[in-house]
Amino acid sequence: MPLIPEEPQIHESVQGPRATSASGRIAPTPRPVPGPRPAAPSRPGRPGPLRPAPPVQRTARDVAGSKPEPSGPVTPAPSDAATPQLQLIPATVEGALEAADEAVDLLLDSGRVPGEILVITTGDPHPWAAHELSFGEASYWAQHDARDDVFYADAAIAGRAGSRPVVVVAVNATAAATALSLAHAKAGALMIVCGDPQQINAVLGAGV
Repeated sequence: MPLIPEEPQIHESVQGPRATSASGRIAPTPRPVPGPRPAAPSRPGRPGPLRPAPPVQRTARDVAGSKPEPSGPVTPAPSDAATPQLQLIPATVEGALEAADEAVDLLLDSGRVPGEILVITTGDPHPWAAHELSFGEASYWAQHDARDDVFYADAAIAGRAGSRPVVVVAVNATAAATALSLAHAKAGALMIVCGDPQQINAVLGAGV
């Protein structure tokens, strides 16, 4: 019966395992085979992955929800459209301003230019409007005429505002029929109403 040769000693100076062939001879240590390299970090100035931003999160949440999306129309409709698209965001009287602010954020996230948006409140003025009016009406309306930012006006003075492609209405008061009619006339492509659905549908159904 043939003797099996002793297993060769592996010295510590030799790196990596050695394979032993059937004949007992030591086979050469296999060289490492090139494989996929880990992804290299982005170089300075090289575009990397998009950073999460509050707008993206809000858009995702809005898409997952069942309420209408103010950011629905990706391609803006012509500003001279005969009838603007209507969208309703359910909100209480107390939450109408917050809902309107969220709608504005979504519009900006979808690519709308700030100067295309007019926000009308049916009750108390938006905090931005109240703050800007504290510096005088001349400064306030100068910002409106510049058309380089979102403009906020309450229904009492919104008649002086010019038309814009998008009008967002915060129904933060129970009497809103006049404000909704005014907003409808000011909206070129899209009108978003934040408020009580029953109240809004009653006014809109009357032929606003």
